[in-house]
Amino acid sequence: MNGMKGSSTAAPAPSPSSFLHRRRHHGEMMHMTFFWGTHTEVLFDGWPGTNLKMYWVCLAVIFVASAVSEGLSRCRCMQAGPASIAGGLVQTAVYTARAGLSYLVMLAVMSFNGGVFLAAMAGFGLGFLIFGSRVFKDTSNNNHTEVQSHC
Repeated sequence: MNGMKGSSTAAPAPSPSSFLHRRRHHGEMMHMTFFWGTHTEVLFDGWPGTNLKMYWVCLAVIFVASAVSEGLSRCRCMQAGPASIAGGLVQTAVYTARAGLSYLVMLAVMSFNGGVFLAAMAGFGLGFLIFGSRVFKDTSNNNHTEVQSHC
């Protein structure tokens, strides 16, 4: 075949061990199941690391990001309104910010740290309580009776 005498220049198949996820600096295996501990990496290389205070800052950031994401998804500007270019640009900006925050929270949860998972769920829960539930909404103006579902 065009002067190739049966020799192949293709790279050898990678060994199964090369597919293992390894940390760049520590040579340890990354967690692929949930674990409890303060020594973890979330979103950025070396953050929060082994410092307990930075771990708590990490949990607070994840908590706030998930609550804000939930708030943005229920923002008034995301509801239907009159068609306008300015309104469409605002909706697009809010949607983009919400999607970005949601993806960052998802990636943080993929660290498989139990504390990060609980902080994200608590943030989403608080965000829903404040922005989505009936607790902080004025329902006294309704003059009709609604049939409420029990779901």
